[in-house]
Formats: sequence, C-alpha cells, structure tokens
Amino acid sequence: MPIGFLAIVAVFSAAVMLLWNWLMPAIFGLTTICFWQALGLLALCRILFGHKGRRHHFGGMRHHHHNPIREKWLKMTPEEQKEFLKNRRFGHRFRREFFQNDESEKQE
Repeated sequence: MPIGFLAIVAVFSAAVMLLWNWLMPAIFGLTTICFWQALGLLALCRILFGHKGRRHHFGGMRHHHHNPIREKWLKMTPEEQKEFLKNRRFGHRFRREFFQNDESEKQE
C-alpha cells in the first residue's frame, strides 16, 4: 500500500513538473522547476484547495445535504409518490410548481 501511494505521488509530481516546464516558461516567462519543487507545489495545492469532489464518511456515518425535494418525497405516501412519478416534469417549471404546491399546503 505505501509503495503504491508513493508511486502515484511520484507520477503526479513528474506530470506537474513536465507540464509546468512545458507551459509556464512559454506562456508566462517563468523558470522551470525540478521534481521536488513540483512535489511541493502539489502539497501546497492540497493544503490550499483540499479534496474537491471527494466525500469522506467518518465512522460510517453519511452526512446528507439539505435536499428539499428528497425531504418532500420522504413525506409522501406511496400513492402520492406514484402520482408524482406519473405526472413528473423536468426543469425549473417543475420545481416552481412542486414548491408552490408545498407552500399552499402549509398555508391551509
């Protein structure tokens, strides 16, 4: 496992070094970098930008983001869900009508 991880880090560092040395001097007039500087650049990017697009579940717990459509779906009876699927429409018009119906039910 550690050897595979080190190999992946080495490949990414080499790719960063090659791309930097190919593009940056020609485009921006910057100097070339060595392998270790590329590795440091990867580490800096990791510190600054973190894991975008990856979700980690600590302790096996899943953290759900607020999803109003999912919440409304879970409150529906099986008959309401079937009717909803039968009459479903996509896009902004659907969402607007879906939530207007929800708001009108709250007011009654």
